[in-house]
Amino acid sequence: MYYTIIAEDISNSLEKRLAARPAHVQRLEALRDDGRLLIAGPHPAIDSEDPGEEGFSGSLIVAEFSSLADAEQWAADDPYQHAGVYSKVTIKPFKRVF
Repeated sequence: MYYTIIAEDISNSLEKRLAARPAHVQRLEALRDDGRLLIAGPHPAIDSEDPGEEGFSGSLIVAEFSSLADAEQWAADDPYQHAGVYSKVTIKPFKRVF
């Protein structure tokens, strides 16, 4: 089943994001390579694909996991979590229709 991982950043998270990004992207690439990643990306803090120094306000990941508990564990181990980028993470089951 698919699950959404909706994360909200702390204020002024850009520096922490940039430092943890390579490890974060590597985990997403592993999900993609396993055929389990539907979509992933950050939420720009302003109305622009390249927010520059304004940074990001959070992230969205939709990926396939065997259970909610597995999705929660995967999210808990995210490098952005360990780096203190996220202030809140919400994980919900997702039913893909289109």
